[in-house]
Amino acid sequence: MTAASEFIKKSRSAGAVLLAPYLWLLVFFLAPFVIVLKISFSQTALAQPPYSSVFDLAAGWRGLIAFLSGLSFDSYHLIASDTIYLLSYLKSLEVAGVSTAILLLIGYPVAYGIARFPRRWQPVLVMLVILPFWTSFLIRVYAWINILQRDGILNGVLVKLGILHAPAAWLASDTAIYIGIVYSYLPFMVLPLYATLEKMDHSLLEAAADLGCTRMRAFWLITAPLSVPGIAAGVLLCFIPIVGEFVIPDLLGGSATPMIGQTLWTEFFSNRDWPVASALAVALLCLLIVPMTFYERLQRRELEGRGNA
Repeated sequence: MTAASEFIKKSRSAGAVLLAPYLWLLVFFLAPFVIVLKISFSQTALAQPPYSSVFDLAAGWRGLIAFLSGLSFDSYHLIASDTIYLLSYLKSLEVAGVSTAILLLIGYPVAYGIARFPRRWQPVLVMLVILPFWTSFLIRVYAWINILQRDGILNGVLVKLGILHAPAAWLASDTAIYIGIVYSYLPFMVLPLYATLEKMDHSLLEAAADLGCTRMRAFWLITAPLSVPGIAAGVLLCFIPIVGEFVIPDLLGGSATPMIGQTLWTEFFSNRDWPVASALAVALLCLLIVPMTFYERLQRRELEGRGNA
């Protein structure tokens, strides 16, 4: 009887542990998403809140029928037909793609170098990578304004070195956005790559060298394929939040073609068009599901490969 009760207690505790993340997603992701989805099918109104066709729980089925009959697809039709919103999506995808590629080119050598260092030095190097997180994100971005301005540190150094003859206009440009994003998101690329490379069996490289394989060839045949999970995790950890980035492009970038995060802010707070802003948010989420599904399939394939091995 005691063993059975102990087993039940363990099962309940295990179930509670597994239930916790699902409750977290339900409260902080699914519920807000349902609210945003409901607003996206509403009509803009000069009221508080600035939309109509709100679902009334107290009305029961009649309220549900009235809500369904009042659904409006005007917001989705608008964002699909207006080039301003389409250009915002394309600009966000462009900035996220280029920034993620730069982050991978910089982050992979950094993570590889940390993984190849003696084990006693690795915690120190990892700490140096995450050290910028100890400072406020907004303060770090504001610091780049002082660095990139016409009379800032960057122009001063480049002019003294003779690389530039006159100070360049770095701010309010795509270059400033890329600099700010790469600086801010580099730890998100380095850490998953390091976690993968650190677990790699280095005896495989020694065996390849014994068989006459050069270092470069061993890297492409052994290290690179084994680090694919870390690459995929780092790319997703950077690409997904960069697509919706608002602070960096708003402070460092120009206003020629805003990213989708800036467009969302404008629709919510300046235009007060909550249905259109909600439709933009829902469309953005549907767009980001594609890389997340790809990563999930990659993880499943990796687990199946381990199971077959």
